[in-house]
Amino acid sequence: MQTNTLRIAGVLALLAGCTSENTNGQVSGDTGIADAQVDNVDSGSASADTSQRCATIAESVTNAGFNASVDVTCDEAHAFVRSDTFPNHEMMTGIVGTNEQVPVPAIDYVTPIPLVPTPAATLTTRDAALGVAVNGVPMYDYTAGGELSQADLSIYQDRLDTITTGQLDNCGGHAGRGDDYHYHARPNCMIDQMANAGDDAILGWAFDGYPIYGNNNPDGTTIGEDTLGTCNEQVDDRFGVRYHTSDSWPYTLQCLVGEVGTDPNALPRVPPLRGVSGGDRPSGTPPQGGVEGLTFTAEGEARIMRYRYQGDDYYISYRPTENPNCYEFETRTVTDRGVVQNGEYCR
Repeated sequence: MQTNTLRIAGVLALLAGCTSENTNGQVSGDTGIADAQVDNVDSGSASADTSQRCATIAESVTNAGFNASVDVTCDEAHAFVRSDTFPNHEMMTGIVGTNEQVPVPAIDYVTPIPLVPTPAATLTTRDAALGVAVNGVPMYDYTAGGELSQADLSIYQDRLDTITTGQLDNCGGHAGRGDDYHYHARPNCMIDQMANAGDDAILGWAFDGYPIYGNNNPDGTTIGEDTLGTCNEQVDDRFGVRYHTSDSWPYTLQCLVGEVGTDPNALPRVPPLRGVSGGDRPSGTPPQGGVEGLTFTAEGEARIMRYRYQGDDYYISYRPTENPNCYEFETRTVTDRGVVQNGEYCR
């Protein structure tokens, strides 16, 4: 995986000073992003600022009601959000364009969130997660097909749109090539579970340290037309910048406007499942024309995804083995032409 960085002089100009009226929670007047970058920027030391931001990130998880399954710790520079990426809501229901992958927990998935976000001279794109939801599930851009290029960011990628191609479940997510569950759009089912659900609730945190909100401004007002930037972001008077989900393209953040460190390739990525005798679990090929009746259910210790294609039944089943973070798979897929396959794979 390679991470592209893209020049964004226009975004920096926006962040440097906003002269519009402060009706949507944006920085107004001569105030630049540095003046609104962290909580309480005008009081206390830098350590107090980072302590406050650490507390804010932890509270976003606790207030949403996910602190039993998501842990937040901090050092002097980062908050670390730890989870197994496996949400406690239905998954995979409603998918037609399946890639014949299945959600499998990723124990101790850790995402570092900068405590002092800094606007970058370039945008960052990835072919992996750009942030993490408050329930610990990774958040991707709206596409499935590799990393977006500079030209891609400004042009709607209809063939790669995970919503219109039927690749997402009713909750805005699916299982990727690594059998990892993640969101590509507004996390509807997570929001339904949130104890503090509302426009002012933080849905997640981007890997550059800025928060992610829902479709409206935190005060409940509608986001004005052409307000959001390339990455689905706008200036925020508390955090410097905030990202949003939206009903229209790009649906969620599609890039990062802040610094992500000297090595963007070091950003977290769920490792693939590997066979006990070597090699990754093979990725599937989306059945042409899509499938019908896809469900993903727990049956005892097993989790099973079932679906129909051209009148035949297919499934992917796995259950834990005695080896930590390992699972015994049995599959009958379209990719394998209906031949039953077995194997043990570990995260």
